[in-house]
Amino acid sequence: MAVQNGKDLLIKLDLTGGGQFQTVAGLRATRISFNAETVDVTSLESVGGWRELLAGAGVKSASVSGSGVFRDADTDERARAIFFGGEMPAFQVIIPGFGVVEGPFQITGIDYAGSHNGEATYEMTLASAGALTFTAL
Repeated sequence: MAVQNGKDLLIKLDLTGGGQFQTVAGLRATRISFNAETVDVTSLESVGGWRELLAGAGVKSASVSGSGVFRDADTDERARAIFFGGEMPAFQVIIPGFGVVEGPFQITGIDYAGSHNGEATYEMTLASAGALTFTAL
């Protein structure tokens, strides 16, 4: 995979539930993490005493975070409504040169900050809330 531009890692939100995704505006930094818990099935019969894991078991999860500045009233307002309403709409995460991850996420945190001589900023954290799909680019 060739070097990719960091600004191409995008978080998109389905604003209406109709499958039309819009980039969450104003983000300057984004990150996605994938996790899979393991299920240890090691026993006294494990060869050489090496740990054994059960294939395909355990809980899979993804977390997404982003930070930036307020730029777009529609996505800012929708993110706040999702958080305070406890909604879990569809999001897309575009990973340049890799693929698109899509599925339901819950906004688990929104932090707002600002200084008297600077712009207002925010940080947003999302947790996967169901099955995710992956489409390679």
